[in-house]
Amino acid sequence: MPYEKLIIFDYSGTLSLGAVLFGRSDNLMEALQECGLTDMGVSGPDVFWESIVIPTWMKGSTTDAGYKEIMKERLRELTSGNISESRLAEAVSSFVDSYLEHSSIDPRWGRILETIQNHREILTVIATDHYAEATGSIIRHCDGLGIKASPLNNIPSDVGENLYVVANSADLGCHKSDIQFWKTLKSDLKLRKLRRVLIIDDFGFNEQEEDNYGTLQKVEDRKSETIGHLNNVFSTVVDAVPFGFAEEKVKYRVNNKLNKKEEIFGEDVRYASNRIEQFIRGDRG
Repeated sequence: MPYEKLIIFDYSGTLSLGAVLFGRSDNLMEALQECGLTDMGVSGPDVFWESIVIPTWMKGSTTDAGYKEIMKERLRELTSGNISESRLAEAVSSFVDSYLEHSSIDPRWGRILETIQNHREILTVIATDHYAEATGSIIRHCDGLGIKASPLNNIPSDVGENLYVVANSADLGCHKSDIQFWKTLKSDLKLRKLRRVLIIDDFGFNEQEEDNYGTLQKVEDRKSETIGHLNNVFSTVVDAVPFGFAEEKVKYRVNNKLNKKEEIFGEDVRYASNRIEQFIRGDRG
């Protein structure tokens, strides 16, 4: 059946709080030590971000190379090949697997995700800028909540309604900031006559501070750019739930002196869930 509405979820920082918490300095340092990467020169979070992630992010998030291969390649460069392949592979595999395992969907999303799945007129997409391994990981995390999901580039021909689609930049070859990401999504899903679109995204607000991704002006710019792309591609009404930084939510945090992500995430989920229910009913948010 033709879908009438499209709901788009961001992943890290929105559906997954664990992905963000894993990147906090204390947790990240512990993970680096446990996996043995500190013994290979990744002495702390600053080295991890500046020497590993940032220089390789574009390739890692827009190709099928994968996080593990990208990291191993970079570490070979940094260590001049002085680490054995077996030791390198074991450490990197342990780290990436731990990261993906910690990057689960927060169970507080479970009720609204199930509610959405019961509406046949709605298509739901999890759109993320991520490494290639994340596609399968997200699908497994969806399955753990009883949510049926499939990658955008491999949707079963006999699939019915109520499917969640995972659109990963590593599979599409471009980021969500690129309008081609959304054009490909529309084309592959044959979305022609949508009446409304809703996006739930933190636009980087909840991301780890170490890589400077969450500065408010950048967040606002990213939000405006993304909504503009969606308007242009789908030519319909686009509503946005700026997850975690809607004005009333910021006031709530200040008034209640809350500054820990895990303390306020539940409130953010409830707020977003209410907005989603309004969208399902057809209310204008």
